Amino acid sequence: MASRETTSCVHAVLWLAICLQASAQTASQSAPAINALITAYVSDHHVPGLSVAVIDRGHVILTQGYGLADVENNVAATADTVYRIASLSKSITATAAMKLVDAGKLDLDAPIQTYCPDFPKKPWPITTRELLSHQSGIRDYRNEEETVNTKHYSSIKEALTQFANDPLEFEPGTKMKYTSYGYIVLGCVIEGASGMSYDRCMHQAIFEHAQMPTTRLDDVFAIIPNRARGYRITASGELQNSLFVDVSNKPPGSGINSSARDMGNFVAALYSARLVPKAVLDRMFTPATTRDKKPTIYGLGFFVGGPIGRYRGLQEAGHGGDQQGVSSVLYLLPERQFGVVILSNLEAQQSSLDFVELSRRIFDVSSSQWVRP
Repeated sequence: MASRETTSCVHAVLWLAICLQASAQTASQSAPAINALITAYVSDHHVPGLSVAVIDRGHVILTQGYGLADVENNVAATADTVYRIASLSKSITATAAMKLVDAGKLDLDAPIQTYCPDFPKKPWPITTRELLSHQSGIRDYRNEEETVNTKHYSSIKEALTQFANDPLEFEPGTKMKYTSYGYIVLGCVIEGASGMSYDRCMHQAIFEHAQMPTTRLDDVFAIIPNRARGYRITASGELQNSLFVDVSNKPPGSGINSSARDMGNFVAALYSARLVPKAVLDRMFTPATTRDKKPTIYGLGFFVGGPIGRYRGLQEAGHGGDQQGVSSVLYLLPERQFGVVILSNLEAQQSSLDFVELSRRIFDVSSSQWVRP
């Protein structure tokens, strides 16, 4: 007679097999409808190239490219096309920081100079929690010259010189104001807490664990296989190459390159707790509050309000990314372990792209095809 433990193991294996079979069935049933939806969207909105990953019940069910990664050379976009992912970088950086928190190497509420002495002290202390939730008071870009950076920075320490000596815009913790510069300081904190460079920490803590082999920090001088060209649409509707921008001035906030396949693996790794435990991820998806206990639209590395909130009765979370030559979205429905990653080589500011709405439509298509085991 089989023991209880043996019986339990058999049941677990059978359940896993059923779930994997259901996932495969979902993928095969959903893929044609999702492909038709995205193909029409790319055509209707004149998107040069776009790559997508769809995750359902924690499994990647589709990775696909549409259109052209390089219009001049007629190179097709694929699931492995490498794009600048812009501010989606913040969610990945935040995950690395929270992994250090979970390992006991980083105290969210200690002054940031504990880990980043290169950032000067201000009239009020700043914590890593405030960096993660955009409540630090550190300023964002002042003008177009700062957003269209052409100077190459060789380190996080050098990137800090852009703003480190400027006064804070408000007392930390009193309100939320989005700032990519705050995430550069977070990169410095990660270096101090981990004892390694930001680049090396990201590879060791995130990219390798989540099976993201093509993901790396952007480098305008490097030869990066499958790199997409960036485009913009003029007021007259003409497609043009985007402005040259060197994003080495802001790697932790907007300077990571990745593919749809890698980003799909990142989402799957988040949901499977391979990067941080579920309890930690839940904290990241919880709206941060200001000192007077008012909730904001941002958690720890993810938006949880504003243009998103709830859809079909489910909590939404995620991040958008807009930069010269690219636009992207990381859209999540954590309760369903559903996600969509959309990476494109078209500037969103000069188009009518709404990747959140497209992600919701992809969810509707996936839900209509789902067959429960």
